[in-house]
Amino acid sequence: MKKPTVVGVVGCGYWGPNLVRNFKSLPDCNLKAMCDLSEARLKHLKTLYADVEGITDFDHMLNGIGLDAVVIATPVKWHFPLAKASLLAGKHTLIEKPMAASAAECEELIDIAESKGLVLMVGHTFLYSAPVRKIAEIVQAGDIGEIRYINSRRLNLGLFQKDINVAWDLAPHDISIILHILGEMPLVVNCQGNAHVTPGIEDVTNISLTFRHKRFATIQSSWLEPRKIREMTIVGTRRMIVYDDLETHEKIRIYDVRVERPPHYDTFADFHYSYHYGDSYIPYIKHEEPLKAECAHFLDCIEKGTTPLSGGHEGLELVKILEAASASLKGQGAPVVFSRSQERRLSTEKPRSRENAPAEPASV
Repeated sequence: MKKPTVVGVVGCGYWGPNLVRNFKSLPDCNLKAMCDLSEARLKHLKTLYADVEGITDFDHMLNGIGLDAVVIATPVKWHFPLAKASLLAGKHTLIEKPMAASAAECEELIDIAESKGLVLMVGHTFLYSAPVRKIAEIVQAGDIGEIRYINSRRLNLGLFQKDINVAWDLAPHDISIILHILGEMPLVVNCQGNAHVTPGIEDVTNISLTFRHKRFATIQSSWLEPRKIREMTIVGTRRMIVYDDLETHEKIRIYDVRVERPPHYDTFADFHYSYHYGDSYIPYIKHEEPLKAECAHFLDCIEKGTTPLSGGHEGLELVKILEAASASLKGQGAPVVFSRSQERRLSTEKPRSRENAPAEPASV
C-alpha cells in the first residue's frame, strides 16, 4: 500500500479553503497543515477539519512537520518568496495563478524545481474542467475546422483587488484556455483599459492576442459589470463553439454554421457569400469539480514523477503575456511584439529544455 503524500496549504483566505477541502477529500493525500497569519481564519477551518494542524509560522510548517508538498494560495506578491522557500526545502509545490509577479521570478522557480527534480505546478484550474477538456478534444479532432478567432468575456461586479489589476486577476483563466487550445504563444499582445475605482489599478481591460495564420483572440475582463458573465466563443472554418461556464448542464453548444467565400467569380454581381446554417448540438459532459481534478493531478505527478499539464513553463508563458499586456496598457494600447513565435509542446511526460522557452517580448 502506497504512502499518502503529506501536504500543507499556506493561505486560507478566499481560495485556500477550497484547496483545503479538496486535498482533504483525496484518498492519496494526508493534509497535515493549514497555514495563515490570521488565527481567526485558522480557528474557523479547525471547526471543519479538526485533525488538520493550524499554523501561523510558515517556516515551522515548511521544515518542522515532515511535509512532502506545499500548496500556495496567497496574494500574488507572496507567490515567489514562498514558492522559492518551499522548493529550496525540497517540497513539491503547487502555486495558484498567476505563478508569480514577473517572468524573471517564474524562471528562477523553474530552475530550482528542475535542478532538484521537484514537481512545480500552477493552478490553471480551467484546464482540468470537463468542458475545456472536451473543447480541446473537439478542436484537436478537427471537427470545427481551422480556428479563426476566439472571443472571451469574464465579467462581474468585484471582487476588487488591491495589488493586481483585473487583467492579472481574471484574464489568466482565459489565457490559459486559449494557449491550451491553440498550442502556441501569440506573436503580438495589445491591451487597453481604465482604472475607474482605485487609481492605478485597472478594473476594466481588453486584451488582444495575435497568433500565426491570421488567428487572434480577444479577452474582456471587468470588475464593473452588473451581471456575471463567463463566456467564450471559438469560431472555426466549419463550426463554432460557445462555452458558457455559468450554465448548469449545457455548458458547451456546437453550432454547425459557417460563411464561405466563393472561390471564383467573373463580375462583382456574381459574387455572393455562402452562408451555411445547420443544427446545433450539445455534447455530453460528465460533470466534476475542476479543482478536485487539479489537486488529484498534482498528487499523481508527484507519485509518477511526470510533468503537470499546467507546469512551471505554462505558468511562465502566461506571466509573459500578462507582462506584455501591462506594457501595452502603459503605452495606451500600443502593440508588444514577441521576438519570435514559439510552438508549445503539449506533452505532459517530459519537461522542456530551457532553450525552448518562449521569447521575451520586445519593447513597446
